Amino acid sequence: MIINEYIAELKQLLMHERSQAKTIGFVPTMGALHPGHLELMKQAKKENDILVASIFVNPIQFNNPEDLKKYPRTFETDRQMLEDIGCDFLFYPSAEEIYPEPDNTYYDFGALAQCMEGEKRPGHFNGVAIVVRKLFDIVEPDKAYFGEKDFQQLAIIQALVRKLNMPVQVIPCPIVREVDGLAMSSRNMRLSKEARQEAPFIYETLKRAITLFPTYSPEALKHWVAGQFENKETFTVDYIEIADTTELQAVHNWEDASGISLFVAVFLEEVRLIDNIRII
Repeated sequence: MIINEYIAELKQLLMHERSQAKTIGFVPTMGALHPGHLELMKQAKKENDILVASIFVNPIQFNNPEDLKKYPRTFETDRQMLEDIGCDFLFYPSAEEIYPEPDNTYYDFGALAQCMEGEKRPGHFNGVAIVVRKLFDIVEPDKAYFGEKDFQQLAIIQALVRKLNMPVQVIPCPIVREVDGLAMSSRNMRLSKEARQEAPFIYETLKRAITLFPTYSPEALKHWVAGQFENKETFTVDYIEIADTTELQAVHNWEDASGISLFVAVFLEEVRLIDNIRII
């Protein structure tokens, strides 16, 4: 595996691969890798000649400076995992390399960026869009792979690619879960032993919720989910939403959309966890 910290050098290396008609699969990450990331990479390796991964903790997508400071950084472990999976190139830039000067680009994603995560984390998705555009411009992948746990982020990236007419295919990949159902996330590393034992309650609640469809209306189902978390002192709800799976707007009747999912964000201790499940 070739590790590169510099844009110009990586572009030169990948240009050579492209000149041999090799396809490039790309998995951008912020590090603190787990088996969920590795599933994205396995799929990318299977569908492309070359696998490129990046590790970059993007400062401009954190609206909470404390969250940025606490984000886990485990480069040596990550590097070994990437070696083991057979990654060909790892891009590991500094913030100065990605942002030699401030990037004040503003992307208007409309209502898609104003609900759920967008409402709770102002500026977050603009920061995501800026860095993903930069990474796509650097790597020029044929396909890029993103997990459905961050469902709204995936929708934003798909919208970005459409908006800029970028020549990359965005591949959604299913949520990867621990044996007990907890959605894999780098943030799980920050959970105490006790909190980690409590965390599977999130997915258990989502699974129980969809058994109530269509007996409950969307509003009643949201109220039921909220009640489950209110009964657990260790959890604090950030949001619960039932929304369509294209524009991610709240639905009020099950007939409002052909695809509908339940989305939740909760705090467990001080760690913010998100998850979602398809209803129809």
